[in-house]
Amino acid sequence: MFGITPSARLRPSPFFEATIADGVTAFTTYNHMLMPTSFGHPETEYWRLINGVSMWDVAVERQVQLLGPDAGRLAQILSSRDLTKCHVGQGKYVALCNHAGTLINDPILLKMAEDRYWLSIADSNIWFWARAIAAERKLNVVVSEPDVSPLAVQGPKAGAVVASLFGDWIHELKYFWFKETSVQGIPVAVARSGWSKQGGFELYLLDGSQGTKLWNLVKEAGKPWDIGPGNPNVFERIESGLLSYGGDTDDNTNPFEVRMGKYVDLYVPDDVIGIEALRRIHRTGPVRHQLGVLLEGDEPTALGFLWHSIYKNGVKVGDLTNCAWSYRLKKNIGFALISTQCVRGDTVDVIKDGKSVRGTLCELPFI
Repeated sequence: MFGITPSARLRPSPFFEATIADGVTAFTTYNHMLMPTSFGHPETEYWRLINGVSMWDVAVERQVQLLGPDAGRLAQILSSRDLTKCHVGQGKYVALCNHAGTLINDPILLKMAEDRYWLSIADSNIWFWARAIAAERKLNVVVSEPDVSPLAVQGPKAGAVVASLFGDWIHELKYFWFKETSVQGIPVAVARSGWSKQGGFELYLLDGSQGTKLWNLVKEAGKPWDIGPGNPNVFERIESGLLSYGGDTDDNTNPFEVRMGKYVDLYVPDDVIGIEALRRIHRTGPVRHQLGVLLEGDEPTALGFLWHSIYKNGVKVGDLTNCAWSYRLKKNIGFALISTQCVRGDTVDVIKDGKSVRGTLCELPFI
């Protein structure tokens, strides 16, 4: 068994002690923090998400706060999605790209006020990027990391649990919309969101000192629905076709290659970073796209630490970027970042652990 060496470079979340008490067995690192990845019962945790309700420590979804008179302008410069109709209390899934049109993060943007935005980021140092752009453009905005830590409540019974804490008004929230409120003196923003397709909410804790208290309140409220701890579930997210930035992307991936084209508005102002490159890519068409792969074999397997090469007729055409056993399909499934010459129904060979495994390309999501 491996241990974790404490370091100033690696932070525990406000829910860390609570997850330890509830039996967490594995962590990964994400945004310089520890994120639970297992509580020791992967299949039980999967079915709990599919059929019931699960609570996740996702404090690693850090917020990049843009505050000041030019906050909205900076948000738009960073985002290739049109934000002109984004309202206070609304969130939007956005693509952040560099000047070459390469995807560098895919956060949820939350408009907290006319002069305050949050970027709820995937794993990368967007603070540095946003600060550099703000300084280069001489914008009147402060970029910071606020004391905000999300706790996710996911699954078909999540609404009942969250309503028992906050009231039935939570059912009126539209997807990605949110409302600031409190529970037993704990300030939170309740958002209808989460990294699963099973429905649910994220409770953005606004006071990190009260992490254990919030965790235990949710745990107690969820007892009638048999709530239990979990984590962003790799099996469900692959079945559901959810993109993992940094896992399913490389240093050359653009949004069109990974099914994010509908979140790119080509008419945004010319000063939006990467928009000129994205317009060119749109005109010529991407060279790769993302498809599903159904692998042969009836024994569970896993991706491992590396992508695996995909071949068609002896020629490399792409890579398998993730792989997991689908408990519902009873197959090994994964995503292919693959040549646009390859299409649904094609048979391919995946070179995994030194062996060739036959697979069939399909559209996403699997379920």
